[in-house]
Amino acid sequence: MNDIEIGNLLYLVVLGTAITFWFVVQNRNNLGRTMQHAVVWGLLFLGVIAAVGMWGDIRNTVMPRQTVLASEGRIELPRAPDGHYYVTAEVNGQPIRFVVDTGATEIVLSREDAETAGIAMDDLIFSGRAYSANGPVATAPVRLDRLAIGAIEDDGVRAFVNDGQMDISLLGMSYLNRYARIEITDGALVLTR
Repeated sequence: MNDIEIGNLLYLVVLGTAITFWFVVQNRNNLGRTMQHAVVWGLLFLGVIAAVGMWGDIRNTVMPRQTVLASEGRIELPRAPDGHYYVTAEVNGQPIRFVVDTGATEIVLSREDAETAGIAMDDLIFSGRAYSANGPVATAPVRLDRLAIGAIEDDGVRAFVNDGQMDISLLGMSYLNRYARIEITDGALVLTR
């Protein structure tokens, strides 16, 4: 510790002692209740200090971040608290959040995400059929001008728009097969081209 840090620490100790002394003197008739309040405030203070100190870990748990190392052709996706792997990709220049789904054969966009990507919904023909956990749904084939995860880009990517209820779009095997290696290691899904 340098002299400035020691001075700051002494100042805080003196200030804390003065405030505590004043508080005890003012509330000497209700000393038991005063001590209860002091303990509660002390615990709240410690909780705030702990939250600030652990904010990086908390943020990564609540909202894990993907890592794209384009020079190595590598994407690392941390496992989310729900056990799935999510990725934000740009579809036709618009950010779309996908769940990586090895059980899905194709890339499947929800209606909302298709609209966000600029796909004209009135021009779609829902002639295909897919089978989901909720039963059969109608699908429409589309061609995405561009799908990019960081600097890793693909043009003219085939996908489908789901006509049924769908909370999040799926990044299925037709896209994952573009990678030479798919592995799960240390709580992360790693895609390598």
